[in-house]
Amino acid sequence: MRPFVLALALLTAVAATPAHATTPEQDIAEVLDALHTAAAKADGPGYFALYTPDATYLGTDAAEHWSLTEFKGYAMPYFSKGQGWTYVPRERHITIAPVACGCVAWFDELLDSQSYGTSRGTGTLVLTPEGWKVSQYALTFPIPNDLAKDMTATIKAFEAKPK
Repeated sequence: MRPFVLALALLTAVAATPAHATTPEQDIAEVLDALHTAAAKADGPGYFALYTPDATYLGTDAAEHWSLTEFKGYAMPYFSKGQGWTYVPRERHITIAPVACGCVAWFDELLDSQSYGTSRGTGTLVLTPEGWKVSQYALTFPIPNDLAKDMTATIKAFEAKPK
């Protein structure tokens, strides 16, 4: 009887195990993919639910250093009109803090955009009771080194103009 009970317990445990257990890196990738999908669909509630309440968004313009409330104020009028933005991940790197709780991660990703070409997203996520949430996201336009001097000169000239 004892071997039967042991076998039954083992089968129950195997049956209760998901077909594919996910890793924290896979969970984080799913959050980032969901973020990009919600933005492309102009799903404001879905998009902002993926951020922590104290999140920061750093946009491509130097003036775009926004709290989550400020970023919502910028984005929601677009989302409410059905206008989102589409960035498709081409390459992504995820690192989970190797010490303490394993509850902080950072990432960088190369993104493709029909409007802007290659972009880069970087940021951090924290593990909350609801799962991984974005605590900081920064979107940049990587400039090839061969173009950097001309581009930064253009930016300097723009910033020097009287406002």
